[in-house]
Amino acid sequence: MPILGRRLLVLAAALLLAGCAAGGGQRPPSRAVVLVSGLASISPYTSPDAACTQGLAAGSADTALREHLLDRGHTVFTAPSMAGPGPVRDQTGFGAFAGCPAPLAADLTVDSTGGIDAAGAQLARFIDWLHTEHQVDEIDLVGHSMGGLYARAAVRTLRSGGAPVAVRSLTTIGTPWQGSYLADFAENSVPLSDCGGDQFCESQMQGYAKDIAAVYVSGSARELAQSYLMGAGGWNSAQAGVLDDIPVTVIGGNHFTAAREADAAVWPNDGVVELRSALAVGIDDAVLPHRRCVVVDDTHSDYVSMIADLPRETALTWDPRVLDAVAAAIDAAPGSLGAPNRQGCQL
Repeated sequence: MPILGRRLLVLAAALLLAGCAAGGGQRPPSRAVVLVSGLASISPYTSPDAACTQGLAAGSADTALREHLLDRGHTVFTAPSMAGPGPVRDQTGFGAFAGCPAPLAADLTVDSTGGIDAAGAQLARFIDWLHTEHQVDEIDLVGHSMGGLYARAAVRTLRSGGAPVAVRSLTTIGTPWQGSYLADFAENSVPLSDCGGDQFCESQMQGYAKDIAAVYVSGSARELAQSYLMGAGGWNSAQAGVLDDIPVTVIGGNHFTAAREADAAVWPNDGVVELRSALAVGIDDAVLPHRRCVVVDDTHSDYVSMIADLPRETALTWDPRVLDAVAAAIDAAPGSLGAPNRQGCQL
């Protein structure tokens, strides 16, 4: 090589090294919060700077959380979710939204009526898309209801596939870690008599059996039962190791309580999930090694609050106390693995 060529090569290498030393090399990791909604939900895709312009900005489950976390300085995306295969469409009626960012393709959209693992694979593809399109390298996952199970399935898919996105924390809100008493009633493992004559409890059980279990006879509606999730051969047991280095905050609601001592398989509950399930009481440390619990006297969702004739702010995803708890869990994530396990987990 001519002397001039060698000198230019050396100079270029020196400039490259100087740039790296001065912080001009690789970009710093980009972190984002990803919100995931639950069973039979319809939620639009939103980004930090684009949301729906009509109705609820990010759908019924994610709007308040999105706004709160954005106000706290977080970068927030909502994972698109459709009650069935296909892209998200504008919605009318309860939780209406329109004028949203362009819907993403079906393979990037969670089918909230499909199986947990299939939904997790779709969520994982959406997260990979965030890495490609928005340069997201690290995420905090926040899942409402079965969205927490979809998130867990996505973590397993991401790790098994060697995805370039790291999961920094997981927060679940009203998630049926051990199943829901409504699904258990639908498969005849919890009797109506466990409601103790409470009319709202009975209507929830009967309504789920008629409107959800009988309509969505496979997928998430079936997998919401304790028989699928728990036990030596259950779905949870297959997740051992997935959350080993991920701090988890579980948030549960106990708005509905029995007038007398009652079976913990039902009471207290948030209208959909019993508190012991939302707090993952029966989940072994091999599956959930780093947990922190938060309990609030809330309902499962703003829909449950509506049919119970309660204000929207009594719902888990709209209560300012829960919004603060989610933000605190995300902010505390870097040091959470070194903190004592099972803080606040009194059950």
